Amino acid sequence: MRMLAILLLSLLAALPAAASEEAAWAALRGDGHVALMRHADAPGVGDPPGWRLDDCSTQRNLSVQGRADAAAVGARLKAQGVRLGRIVSSPWCRCVDTATLMDVGRIEIESTFSNAVMLSDRRDALAQGARALLRTWKGPGTLLVVTHGANIQALTGYNPAAGEIVVVAPQADGALHEIGRLPVPQR
Repeated sequence: MRMLAILLLSLLAALPAAASEEAAWAALRGDGHVALMRHADAPGVGDPPGWRLDDCSTQRNLSVQGRADAAAVGARLKAQGVRLGRIVSSPWCRCVDTATLMDVGRIEIESTFSNAVMLSDRRDALAQGARALLRTWKGPGTLLVVTHGANIQALTGYNPAAGEIVVVAPQADGALHEIGRLPVPQR
């Protein structure tokens, strides 16, 4: 009896996540939503001393797992019929590489999604610029933003896992209404 109760509680705990994922997928198939994606796995924190934005070899980069995860996320977006109207990325190599490996369309670099940890003195300005850009998105399709966990946290209050997507609906006042979250697909 106790095992049955534990099983039922486990199933009930999983329901909100599943509902959240379904709502997120449904939103991404429509117009006017934003998919905020944290770059795929890149071991470590921050960037090494002496990093340069114009030299990927000086930055923290995607792991083998991160490269595979980025491709898997892109394949899942395609399989779910997500219509991407625009794809933007932080200029950091791990973000650009994630977006490229997803293979879902042409990527535009948007400096307002630059790494808020490494540019901590500009954190508020980056968040304001991001909110202004997101507020104007109406579609067609979904806006995919590949950025950093700290940037997404500044916008939503939630710091996603590597490769995770937070689906939001931008509001006219710049607020973001969270619809759901999508983890990296299990392979």
